[in-house]
Amino acid sequence: MMGLKVSCFVFFLLLQAVNGDVSYSFQEEMKRGSLIGNIAKDLNLDSSKLFARNARVDAAGNRKRYCDISLSTGDLIVADRIDREGLCGEKLSCVIKRDLVLENPLELHPFSLHIHDINDNSPQFKEELINIEIRESAVRGARFVIEEAHDADVGQNSVQQYSLKKNDNFILAVNGNTIELVLDKELDREKQQNINLLLTALDGGSPQRSGTVVIHVTVLDANDNVPVFSQAVYKASLPENSPLDTVVVTVSATDADEGVNGEVTYEFGHVSEDVKKVFSIDRKNGKIKVKGAIDFETVATYDLRIKAKDGLGLSSYTKVTVDVTDVNDNIPVIYVKSLANPIPENVSPGTEVSIINVQDADSDNNQQVRCSIQQGAPFKLVPSIKNYYSLVTTGQLDRELVSDYNITITATDEGSPPLSSSKTVQLSVADINDNPPVFEEQSYSAYVAENNKPGSTLSSVTARDPDWRQNGTVIYSLLAGEVNGAPVSSYLSVNGDTGVIHAVRSFDYEQLRSFKVHVMVRDNGSPPLSSNVTVSVFISDVNDNSPQILYPAPEGNSFMTELVPKAAHAGSLVSKVIAVDADSGQNAWLSYHIVKSTDPGLFTIGVHSGEIRTQRDISESDSMKQNLIVAVKDNGQPSLSATCSMYLLISDNLAEVPELKDISYDEKNSKLTSYLIIALVSVSTFFLTFIIIILGVRFCRRRKPRLLFDGAVAIPSAYLLLITQTLTEQELYAALTIMTPT
Repeated sequence: MMGLKVSCFVFFLLLQAVNGDVSYSFQEEMKRGSLIGNIAKDLNLDSSKLFARNARVDAAGNRKRYCDISLSTGDLIVADRIDREGLCGEKLSCVIKRDLVLENPLELHPFSLHIHDINDNSPQFKEELINIEIRESAVRGARFVIEEAHDADVGQNSVQQYSLKKNDNFILAVNGNTIELVLDKELDREKQQNINLLLTALDGGSPQRSGTVVIHVTVLDANDNVPVFSQAVYKASLPENSPLDTVVVTVSATDADEGVNGEVTYEFGHVSEDVKKVFSIDRKNGKIKVKGAIDFETVATYDLRIKAKDGLGLSSYTKVTVDVTDVNDNIPVIYVKSLANPIPENVSPGTEVSIINVQDADSDNNQQVRCSIQQGAPFKLVPSIKNYYSLVTTGQLDRELVSDYNITITATDEGSPPLSSSKTVQLSVADINDNPPVFEEQSYSAYVAENNKPGSTLSSVTARDPDWRQNGTVIYSLLAGEVNGAPVSSYLSVNGDTGVIHAVRSFDYEQLRSFKVHVMVRDNGSPPLSSNVTVSVFISDVNDNSPQILYPAPEGNSFMTELVPKAAHAGSLVSKVIAVDADSGQNAWLSYHIVKSTDPGLFTIGVHSGEIRTQRDISESDSMKQNLIVAVKDNGQPSLSATCSMYLLISDNLAEVPELKDISYDEKNSKLTSYLIIALVSVSTFFLTFIIIILGVRFCRRRKPRLLFDGAVAIPSAYLLLITQTLTEQELYAALTIMTPT
């Protein structure tokens, strides 16, 4: 505005109200950014903490704040245009109440802004031309009421005086808000039928403002009575949201004149256009009706100026005051002022996660609000200051059970009937590394056939971690240890990402049949959590070992001959093939077969025992030297085998075998062969003596004699001596066990 110097007119007047509220007084229409006062200093607040505490000026509902706070200095500054006339109308005192809100902890400091009027509005008459009809019979001193001018400013800045331009017939009389033209000199219609007067209204502002209106006086014949209202002031009460055409009040005025001079009509005096949109008046009967929407929250009181005019233009005025009563037509509105999202799952019960503010534009009981929260969620609302609530936790959160919460807050007012509204606050729970990885099984078993290829897959382990992202990402590794004195890493490896276990080397069942390793899984949290599991590795046998014949010794190492008595009957045990297999299971199940013999029908061998027996009685026609080739097969797939040669001599005495001396042997074993021949002769002699005794006993019992060889292994002692020299202790023990007569 012209002449307005904000720096000169701003009042930094700090008032302390009875209730402790801080108040500031300043003029309207200050520029945005203008300083009002330092509220931080006035409230003894640390201005350096305003930003961290999210300090802000808060206004109820959607109303303008009009001011804001500087977070660096604590200054209260103008944020929006402040028009006192638009905010408070004709009220002399214009006060705006706002709140300063701080968080962590929550504080609420109400303060008041007293807006002072400046002279920014000129006086204004309702009409640019006022028509008055005055009869020439009017006597000197007659008074004619003129509608006053209206100035939107208040106090000294409102209309203070009126002046009438000098003329021959009228002077001006002003008494309060009543303006009257006083007839100072009688009118003479024949001399002057129309008179134009210039009326000026002046306010008391600086600089002074003014407004003018032309009063057109038409001189008529006498009409000496003005309409008179039945009441100086009419009062009415009107509920908001009243339907259209509702009768608010009926004004009534009478005129003592007769005829046209006594006919009264009604109209609005000086009222705003907004009032004309809300109310209408019947020109004839004076009924004031509802024309537009009545809203208590917008305007609580209407002051209507009503004019009554008779047929010849004489008029009078009255005032109608309409008080709008509140109806519970506004639902509570929920505002989320602050929200910590997401929330760590390890927050302690009682932690504040949000600040909720509830506003209801109604008044009295209709404005009182109760807040509640849905059941089942670990949260509650704690009443704080005024209409503020703190949303706090009531229990321990667990993201693995519930990762998101939709919390419904319901606000209900005390109106009749009550109105309510709801708002859903969405909260996410942030993960912390509070769960170690857990294997799906308590232990794992891996099976692998021997002779596997290095790098082959044996098994896999799987662990789950219910945590999120890196806290739930797992890595597998082998725990340090030894297997048969070697590091476990030289046997197995594990894929850190997939948990797949691979063989590092080829396994040999005959050397290692099983072993255990420990696999560790850890997550990527901070600090990381881990767990272990045992993996048992079982190596299965593969048929990779051929049978090993212990007796008779492999061909070429020594010369072995079995002596078969000529009197041997069918079924007599003459010898036994002894073999072992380093494999196990069915791969070590051995079977014995005669693949070649001098006389195919003379001897047979037990498939599973390896015992060589006669199939029939020995006859004189049978060749003295019998040569058998025996194959020993295992039960593997494919089957492996070994062969040996068995030399049998059908004779009762070695002396009967002249060819024996011609059998050649290596010079280096000549001494051993001599021992074997001596031992063979001794054993044979012993056996022959024993047979004679048995035959004698059986002859005495008149039973057919049987040879000693029946059920006994005919193994010369010379061969036993050779076995002791060529076999290990364990192999010898196994051989002797097998050679034991069945």
